[in-house]
Amino acid sequence: MCYLHVLMMNRTKSLTAAVAIVATSMMLTAFAPSATAAGDDSAASSSATVSSSRSFKAVQPKSDLLKESTSTTNDGGWGTQTLDVPQTKSQAEKDAEAARAAAEAAAAQAAQAAAASRSTDRESLPASGTQSFAVAPPNGASAASVLSFANQFVGKVPYVYGGSTTAGWDCSGFVQYVFASVGISLPRASGAQATVGTAVPDLSQAMPGDIIANGGHAGIYIGNGMVVNALNPSQGTAVSSVGVSFSGGYSIRRVL
Repeated sequence: MCYLHVLMMNRTKSLTAAVAIVATSMMLTAFAPSATAAGDDSAASSSATVSSSRSFKAVQPKSDLLKESTSTTNDGGWGTQTLDVPQTKSQAEKDAEAARAAAEAAAAQAAQAAAASRSTDRESLPASGTQSFAVAPPNGASAASVLSFANQFVGKVPYVYGGSTTAGWDCSGFVQYVFASVGISLPRASGAQATVGTAVPDLSQAMPGDIIANGGHAGIYIGNGMVVNALNPSQGTAVSSVGVSFSGGYSIRRVL
């Protein structure tokens, strides 16, 4: 009997303890939300779930996929940034640019050469050869007009070998210049001038305005056995006798 009594008492104690544990757990469960709500906010914060989100801006696709871009803009929500994209050139464009550059260089070189040539020509003429006097143009294509025009240069224009302007001329250059002023084109050399127009057989039949020329000299006859001509470097444009101007034979040619 003592053994059974003791066993029954132990079971009663175990059952009582189990009931007590279950009751305590139920009480804690019932009061836990209010304790957490009324108690510590930081504990609730630490147990809360953290979430993050980020939005991205859609990029509008290019409508013309074959057109080359020169710039692009990136706006992802962190600020706008524009990038310059260098534009490429086709081989044809590169070749065209190279051709233009070569043409410009050639033109510049030609202009420089022409300027140097003009400078050399100016330096070959004496300073006194620059025309600084008034010249009346010819009044028609007549012998009198030719002689009036030619006599304006006497004592004023120097003799320059190879020259053909009022800055300085040689004998045939002077004759060519004077007749060109009345619209008559003559060869440059005196020997060729001795073959133009109509031949006059003798000086006694020569008329003012006729050309007297040979292979070494040329002048314009003014009458009385005299010619106006670019005589020599020491006398320049002058009036002299036919005998002084021509030491040998000559030809008399009429072009007016």
